[in-house]
Amino acid sequence: MSNEIIDALARALRLIAGVDPTLADIVLLSLRVSLAATVAGTLIGLPLGAVLAVSRFAGRGALVVLFNALMGLPPVVVGLAVYLLLSRSGALGGLGVLFTPTAMVIAQTILIAPIVASLARQVIEDLWAQHRDLFLSDGVGIVRRSAMLLSLGRYSLVTAILAGLGRALAEVGAILIVGGNIAGFTRTMTTAISLETSRGDLPLALGLGAILFALTLSINGAAYLIAQTARRAAL
Repeated sequence: MSNEIIDALARALRLIAGVDPTLADIVLLSLRVSLAATVAGTLIGLPLGAVLAVSRFAGRGALVVLFNALMGLPPVVVGLAVYLLLSRSGALGGLGVLFTPTAMVIAQTILIAPIVASLARQVIEDLWAQHRDLFLSDGVGIVRRSAMLLSLGRYSLVTAILAGLGRALAEVGAILIVGGNIAGFTRTMTTAISLETSRGDLPLALGLGAILFALTLSINGAAYLIAQTARRAAL
């Protein structure tokens, strides 16, 4: 490892330890945007997933395939679609939210909701198979059975939500298009890492990369522990 890289790593650690204001602002904005998008995506995805799991209607199979496909939707495509929607000539251009954190939240919500919906559907379908006869014999309606199954599968569903949060934190393409990567306003960890690396500011890029890695590792660790708790509770 060259002296230049070692020096950049040392400076990156100093930025983290000293809570550098620029670094802190970028991290906090990333967390605010990602958490807001995760909450919105969860509020949309969980009910959709539950209804798909417990309902049978014409076109259900096509919707399941669509949501599964949307899990791998390229972020730049979402970013372009949201950009066109929020631009001055777009349907929602009057809102004036393009190149703001709000636009970033909208784009990330569109990316997260299918992930949460598809994972929730898989969880609820398994529970529905176990409790279907009981619910049907008691005449429980779709809304109530969906709510009850969501409650029963809460541990596994938290894992789905954390998967959405992980996707949001790691996203760069969509938020770069709709946010504009404006310093102090819409610059997140991923967009800043890309920019600072191209500029040659390795200490800041490495510092943000280390924090992003730590957050991702924490999310995956939490998902693993919750999954283990769910398995033990099922025994």
